Amino acid sequence: MAEFVREQRTGDSPGRILIVEAAAGRNRRRWVANRLQQEAAPLGARTFLVSCDFESGGPWAGVSQLFANLLPEMQANRPELIEHHDVELTNILPQIRRSLKPRNASLTDVAPEHERTRNYPADRAFRSVHGLIDLLDSWKSGASADQVWIIACDDYDKAGTMSSFFFRELMRRRSERLRLRLLVGVDCRKGEAARDSLSVVMPTEMIVLDLPAGPDTVEDSATAARLASELEERIGGDDVETQIHLPELIRLWRLAGRSDKVFWHRYLGLDTYNNLGLYSDALRYGDGLLELAAQHSLGDETWRWAILLKLIMSHIGLQHVETAMKLAEEEGLKLVEHHPDWGIELYYAMAMFYARYRKPRDLVKGEEYLERGLAAIAQANLSEIEFQFSYVYNRNGLAMIRNSQGRHQEAIDLCRRGIARLNAHLGPAQHRLHRSVLVYNIAQVYAALGSHNEAIEHYSAAIAKDPNYSEYYNDRGNAFLQLGRLEEACADYLKAIELSPPYYEVFTNLGQCYRRMDAMAEAIEWYSRAIDIEPGHVLALLGRAKAHEELGHVTEAISDYTAVLARDPELWEAVASRGVMHYEAGNLHASLADFDRAIELRPGQGDLYQNRATVLTDLGRYHEAAIDLQASLLLDPSEEDRRVLEARLEAVLRPVSGEDQLIESTVS
Repeated sequence: MAEFVREQRTGDSPGRILIVEAAAGRNRRRWVANRLQQEAAPLGARTFLVSCDFESGGPWAGVSQLFANLLPEMQANRPELIEHHDVELTNILPQIRRSLKPRNASLTDVAPEHERTRNYPADRAFRSVHGLIDLLDSWKSGASADQVWIIACDDYDKAGTMSSFFFRELMRRRSERLRLRLLVGVDCRKGEAARDSLSVVMPTEMIVLDLPAGPDTVEDSATAARLASELEERIGGDDVETQIHLPELIRLWRLAGRSDKVFWHRYLGLDTYNNLGLYSDALRYGDGLLELAAQHSLGDETWRWAILLKLIMSHIGLQHVETAMKLAEEEGLKLVEHHPDWGIELYYAMAMFYARYRKPRDLVKGEEYLERGLAAIAQANLSEIEFQFSYVYNRNGLAMIRNSQGRHQEAIDLCRRGIARLNAHLGPAQHRLHRSVLVYNIAQVYAALGSHNEAIEHYSAAIAKDPNYSEYYNDRGNAFLQLGRLEEACADYLKAIELSPPYYEVFTNLGQCYRRMDAMAEAIEWYSRAIDIEPGHVLALLGRAKAHEELGHVTEAISDYTAVLARDPELWEAVASRGVMHYEAGNLHASLADFDRAIELRPGQGDLYQNRATVLTDLGRYHEAAIDLQASLLLDPSEEDRRVLEARLEAVLRPVSGEDQLIESTVS
């Protein structure tokens, strides 16, 4: 442990990860705690010991403990950080919702559940992870920049998706800059799996300990039942307290042998985290719930239906299309036989499986299911408001199909008729979210058609209805960018960034905008922020490479072009651009190799032959240079370029003597 700290203190190596493999329980936790206290703390390191066990801490186990520890210090010394990261903090620490309300709630955030027609994208939860890392970066960089932090994550092998992703990304993005060490405790024979997971971040070390297993709990069933009942009584009907204590309630009721109580609380977990967009962790609560429903719903199929919908939504959120379809076809259709009204939702979902999510898409099958849904709407005993909304929602699905069929005006008309119908039959406060979605969908059709002015008009109308939805600004910024209205695009991208935890797409778009404004330093800054979050994002890497090239940063440009080609080796423009940079660096053989490859990929591009001819000339390979210049002449250059090429060709063919001078040319 002392070496684990000292190497970081001297700055000789980047942050490291240590895996401790031993039997789970109190003995391992005590071993870790003792090492932190006796060996790390005396060397000046700050230590944190958290448990990542999903069963005891939920989706954010370990992460919530870390930030709960730091929160009082942040509130006392940097309250502006709390405000700036309110969305992320209220996600992981439900208890602070009582005093901290997110400033920029969108209609998706505030819509009643029966009006939630747009679910969060799966990446929203991962945006929160990166926002939390940015928060930790801002805090530690100011409060304790030079101090080593050791975060010990016990039960790492039992972590949910969000916890494991947070600690892995924290080490990848900030281990060196923040002087971090990660110690993870895993069960016997789980060390190699942990190493495989974490070694994508950086090399890991592992030690195996022979410690006796030690149970974490000693409650008997009667004690567990009493504690669970007392906890439920203290919670009452408070939703926040229920979410906070949900893992403990499930644990205690399981120990008590009360599968009926376990069923209810696991359903709450599925429902809560599905609504929050934590789909993978929601499915952990949902695993086996359909079977439990058969035991405890007393023949009430409503429970089975509610569980099924949440499972389908979670799988769709994760793009598990075949699994979602199987649930719908094997479970959902059976339920609809006895409850025809439920077909309104099920048939719409199945239409989207075929027409939107499945590859290849089956638009005909999708439309067939929409028509079945429309028939179910007509036959159901719905209120006027329910009927009008259900009809419009179904036709919005048809608009998506019409757009995919290239019948764009029909798609626009369907959305417009839907808006008119909702305006005529619903009050102004009803289904505000879906009204904004319909306007946004019209904007998307216009954007796809290249009608950017019309797209901007409708994006602006959607923003007026839902002014805190980040993606609307990002998309309108893209339309402004297409029109060359760069200042307006820049303003929209910055607004999108203000309204959301970080996501790499908008950072990349802002980088593109600044590059077109010839603000290369600013472009590099935003491309770098995108790459920090998504290291393999080709567009950001390519844009940053070009910005470095414009500024004459040859080494940096070569590095970025190389990173691009590692991910897309067929991108001939990147190959050619790297060839130019190698030439600028004086590495003629590397330059030649790149131009050889670029011509292989794009044999009809005349300037590639011209550039290779320049490299060959510098290498004294005049005959080969002449062949390339002749090849370029055959590709029908402009009259001016033809004269230049003919003069170059004459020069390379002329016998070179002490007095002869080749026409000077450069690679570009």
